[in-house]
Amino acid sequence: MKKEYVVRVPVATIWTDRDKPREIDQPAISYPAYIKKWLENMTTADRKSLTDENLVQTQVLYGQVVTLIEEKSDWLHVYVNDQPSSKLNDGYPGWLPKSQVIKRSKTEMRYDAPFAVIISPKAWLIDGQEKFLELSYQTRLPLAKEPNEDEEQVSVNTPHGKLKLNHADVTIYSSESSIPKPTGVDLVKSGEVFKELPYLWGGMSGFGFDCSGFTYSIHRAWGITIPRDASDQEKTGSSVDRKDLMPGDLVYFAKEEGKGNVYHVGIYYGNGQMLHAPSAGKGIEIVPIEHTKYEKNYCSARRFW
Repeated sequence: MKKEYVVRVPVATIWTDRDKPREIDQPAISYPAYIKKWLENMTTADRKSLTDENLVQTQVLYGQVVTLIEEKSDWLHVYVNDQPSSKLNDGYPGWLPKSQVIKRSKTEMRYDAPFAVIISPKAWLIDGQEKFLELSYQTRLPLAKEPNEDEEQVSVNTPHGKLKLNHADVTIYSSESSIPKPTGVDLVKSGEVFKELPYLWGGMSGFGFDCSGFTYSIHRAWGITIPRDASDQEKTGSSVDRKDLMPGDLVYFAKEEGKGNVYHVGIYYGNGQMLHAPSAGKGIEIVPIEHTKYEKNYCSARRFW
């Protein structure tokens, strides 16, 4: 029988192995986790090392489910159920501290229930009148009760029991299938909100994205689940010729002048530009594709909407 756990920190980082976190990463692997402190303390070189030393795989949000592969000491080897990956058929694999999750059986988290999804870049979970946890964009939590439209707050079930979110920070859906199908422009507009947000390798949240974490999250906001990594994304979706690009399409870039391994993805913005999360030390930006390093490495485009 599968052992499932629910994430109980705002953002849990999934590491390549349990010996990968550095001293500077302690705020990210503690319970409670201090994601802002971790990000503020890292220099650009520290952030770059996450990539260069292959320290981090992905991230998972508060309330999301992970499934156990194996347990070693205070760490769990898991896969993220809703992040498709060629690394493992069942979901995206990696390691996280056991303290940052709780057994699903110990919560009232029902994933077949209507849910509230955070649409602000960040939003506070509220306990009574007090701010409890600052959560990320696209955190999804099942409703504890049907809300009234005139109520300022929404009651949700969480790994910490029944708590509330401000109505203005969320959209409520009866099911995954009730999320409306987007246009390409809808995807672009959702992504524009994050302009200048600093890049984070493995990032999957309103605290920081990497290139494919950004494209994954923007599509997930509209009920579309695409693979987690750029190289896997590029093998799926509908192929689009460069001359037929429309805003909201995903554009991919590969080594060896577009013929090698895919290493980057952006959202086509229109007028020959893309919206993307570039690299450590930079923020999400809109840049031209032509007459830049991206033009010679252009590989392909895919449409998921």
